[in-house]
Amino acid sequence: MTDIETLQRWVDESRSTVFFGGAGVSTESGIPDFRGSDGLYRQQYDYPPETILSHSFFEWRPEEFFRFYRAKMLCLDAQPNAAHCKLAELERAGKLTAVITQNIDGLHQKAGSSNVLELHGSIHRNYCVQCRRMFDAEFCLRSGGVPYCTCGGLVKPDVVLYEESLDSDTMRSAAQYLRNADLLLVGGTSLAVWPAAGLLQYFGGQRLVLLNRDPTPADGRADLIFRTPIGQVLSQLRV
Repeated sequence: MTDIETLQRWVDESRSTVFFGGAGVSTESGIPDFRGSDGLYRQQYDYPPETILSHSFFEWRPEEFFRFYRAKMLCLDAQPNAAHCKLAELERAGKLTAVITQNIDGLHQKAGSSNVLELHGSIHRNYCVQCRRMFDAEFCLRSGGVPYCTCGGLVKPDVVLYEESLDSDTMRSAAQYLRNADLLLVGGTSLAVWPAAGLLQYFGGQRLVLLNRDPTPADGRADLIFRTPIGQVLSQLRV
């Protein structure tokens, strides 16, 4: 039996399958990841990306923050790829319970997934730090320089920056889905970003499948590992 046939059988037999994904899920949509060979962390900027995407830098140099944010994070023309579409199809068929994502691009929802837990927020939600009025991603994209609300407050993307905490409700929900899952698919993540990567400790199911280009800290406990592109693997699954 081939690996893809094994995965198909496990998906068919599962009572509760959860997908946990990272930046590698969206690279096939043209969105760069962070730690890959051509990722954002390997490119040259006046400041390291980790510094630019921090809460203190956002407050200290908002002009520089939004210059980077618009150029590298607001990929509004990106479209869902085969992985996003297959996950949405699995959910509609009742074979996927939840998508837990570290991504902020909204492509899972764009593909049709409805139960998506966004650990790091979303570029599609932005809010005034003073009056809490909400704005869409287009507002931040069109705004010149630093975006401001009509009340005069700074508009901040609803994404989790370095030095900020993840939403506790989202983390609790993700942990609960992982506790109840018997099959966990982990794709496109180095499992190096905490505390998100720590969520895997809550998975108590029998089968863990990794779909990642490079080795991860969880390889030793995986039951099946794919090194080929995620979309290429998932698109072979029958629903």
